[in-house]
Amino acid sequence: MAYQPNQAADSYSCLELCAGAGGQALGLEQAGFRHEALVELDADACRTLRTNRPGWNVAEADIRSLDTDFIAGLQPVALLAAGVPCPPFSLAGHQLGAEDGRDLFPSVLSLIPAIRPRAVLIENVKGLLQKKFSDYRLGIVQALSELGYTAEWRLLYARDFGVPQLRPRAVLVALEPHEFGHFQWPDVSSRAFGPSHVGSVLHESMASQGWELADLWAQQAQKIAPTLCGGSKKHGGPDLGPARARKAWADIGVNGSGVADAPPAPGDVLPVKLTIGQMALLQGFPPTWKFSGGKTSSYRQVGNAFPPPVAQAVGHEVANALKHADRAVESGVRFHSSVNGASLP
Repeated sequence: MAYQPNQAADSYSCLELCAGAGGQALGLEQAGFRHEALVELDADACRTLRTNRPGWNVAEADIRSLDTDFIAGLQPVALLAAGVPCPPFSLAGHQLGAEDGRDLFPSVLSLIPAIRPRAVLIENVKGLLQKKFSDYRLGIVQALSELGYTAEWRLLYARDFGVPQLRPRAVLVALEPHEFGHFQWPDVSSRAFGPSHVGSVLHESMASQGWELADLWAQQAQKIAPTLCGGSKKHGGPDLGPARARKAWADIGVNGSGVADAPPAPGDVLPVKLTIGQMALLQGFPPTWKFSGGKTSSYRQVGNAFPPPVAQAVGHEVANALKHADRAVESGVRFHSSVNGASLP
């Protein structure tokens, strides 16, 4: 692939596929990426993106039917990012993998030759890293290799990035070979922040309506939460998951059987339900991020999101790899010029 210089001193362009409610996009923005466009099929999620970032170019479309005019109209992008649907690999589903009609990995891979990004970032559920999908993962790495990239899978836990839930995610990063040599996965042992807990993150919200048990609740909720599960349009509603997950939530003083319309008020008893906004805080979204659609749709957007702090950390390392590669090329150009300059004998 031909070297393309960075378009701005500290910024690279990005195209995001299956953008959802913007968790990954927000994290990448915080890592310094500029979004050329975001593609998402769900109408409510598109409204969420446009509401929170009016300047983003949001296309409501199925990535399986993106036309050539759309791709041709894009400026060259440094990073292609995608949060492909997780049901084909989710431990809570039938795990049909490639046989599941919702598997969009082939669609993402098919777009890479036309887009020609310098880097690729894809996230999915932990289930994709099971042994039964080893051939599938290897096939993706091999396909990327044939396109000129070096790719690697890694299991990352949101709890290691200041997010108060376990939330393991399978993350794929691919770059051109000479750029991948500059890439390092985030070193969670050296991160500036320590572990974050549900009680600390939600205490202010829980106390916002004058609930007299807010302090007591926060003390017993100094724990890492179970993974929020958004479900799919075919299955799943506004609850916090199956019985096992709801039991774990109950240990934190949370009623996982539904979603509240507002934080607890005086007189409410334990356990209490969480609001959409509170669950968004547990995903690492800022309190100002608003979600469009009804309760079930909003919860699905939150529960299926890639936590912004995790996306930011990985995006930061991808950007660093690109910058190091750019500097190496620029140094080589300067060295070549000096060798051929008239001042040298």
